[in-house]
Amino acid sequence: MLKYQEIAIEIEKYIEENALQQGDKLPVLETLMTQFAVSKSTITKSLDLLEKKGMVFQVRGSGIFVRRHKRKGYISLLSNQGFKKDLEDYHITSNIIELDVRTPTEEASHNLNIEPNADVYYVKRIRYINGQTLCVEESYYNKAIISYLNKEIVSESIFDYIREGLGLKVGFTDSYLHIDKLNDEEANYLGLNKGDPKLYVEGIFHLTNGQPFDFSKVTYNYQQSQFFIQSNGYLL
Repeated sequence: MLKYQEIAIEIEKYIEENALQQGDKLPVLETLMTQFAVSKSTITKSLDLLEKKGMVFQVRGSGIFVRRHKRKGYISLLSNQGFKKDLEDYHITSNIIELDVRTPTEEASHNLNIEPNADVYYVKRIRYINGQTLCVEESYYNKAIISYLNKEIVSESIFDYIREGLGLKVGFTDSYLHIDKLNDEEANYLGLNKGDPKLYVEGIFHLTNGQPFDFSKVTYNYQQSQFFIQSNGYLL
């Protein structure tokens, strides 16, 4: 993790631990530079990162201010780190349906930019929030990058393992969403009825060097899932 990312995490902790609210002002740039013993450019990168995450907003000539906090229980549609952080106040568990090494489907090999005979880890699991079905995930991990997975890892946060266990840096994500109706299999997994609505999300996750490592397809339970998007100037 780079220094400016570490500082961004520390500032985010400061906001949370001090229960700062919308419009509360953070220390000035010079104070932050002294506190963390880094250059102006490093602090600026940290603040830009927090602004992109929707934590703060900067007003030229006035300072740095806290943005409105996201609502509890809402999943960010812009996150590329999984939804564990968004749902940290809830009990998230998994039921592993399938976990094996196989060759990818044509769709997966195309999205992962790998050969049709390459190995991938295939993971299919149901995620639960406080004991209620949240979603069904189907993921293909490029085994050349994600070299090892087991049931213990897949039962928890795979992205935490990728960052902390493998030391890889998750970069950006391309997400595609549409509303549809549940088929028989999806309804059975989620404990709903065939034809009930669903939010379906396909995601292609990349490392910071641009390599795609995960192609996922997620079907959300409409009764348990809530989402949010925080926009800012970086999206315009």
